[in-house]
Amino acid sequence: MSKEKHTHQDDSFENVESALSKTEHFIEENQNRISMIALAIIIIVAGYWGLKKFYFLPLEQEAQKQVFYAQQYFEQDSFKLALNGDGQNYGFIEIMDEYGSTKAGKLAAYYAGVSNLHLGNYNEAVNYLSGFSSSEEMVAATAAGALGDAYAELGENDKAISQYKTAASYDNSLTAPTYLMKLGVMYEAKGDYKAAVEAYQKIKDKYASSAEARQVDKYLTRAKLQTK
Repeated sequence: MSKEKHTHQDDSFENVESALSKTEHFIEENQNRISMIALAIIIIVAGYWGLKKFYFLPLEQEAQKQVFYAQQYFEQDSFKLALNGDGQNYGFIEIMDEYGSTKAGKLAAYYAGVSNLHLGNYNEAVNYLSGFSSSEEMVAATAAGALGDAYAELGENDKAISQYKTAASYDNSLTAPTYLMKLGVMYEAKGDYKAAVEAYQKIKDKYASSAEARQVDKYLTRAKLQTK
């Protein structure tokens, strides 16, 4: 081995030893602080685990139990009972107040908005639905569409169009054709017949097996005649 190479290796070992020495020195000088930080991390992790197991999980289970009864009324079109409860079981409004941090509590906002929509309380529907979001595409699409319906009833056509576009952007054959049809009608009401044609044509081209596709030709023809 050359003297130069040997010297380089010696320097490398010295650098490593120096770094280790500095690290040991730092640990010795800051042992109490490091121990406190480690203890704090353990307490935070254990606290989070305990909070999740003994508070949030039971709360979620209780919220799920409560929302079940409200959903039953909702499915029976008993929207007032769904919203306000029956005296023994909570309605969606109370579920939101009591369990707002849970998944069921957040979903209650969607149901409260749709219930108010059915009852003709359009401003209330907007209040509940505009603050709602979901990672489930079907629920997100339906919520956006319901918000569009509320805006349409309030005569806020531009906002309705925006929500119908959002609802139709979720590509599924169950909801997209419905909101494309509503979007086309809203564009016609606004006098934007070219945009209406595009919405109707998309139903015809992309969702040909849907119920909307079976009747879209008359809407498409009407909108096309207005563009000439």
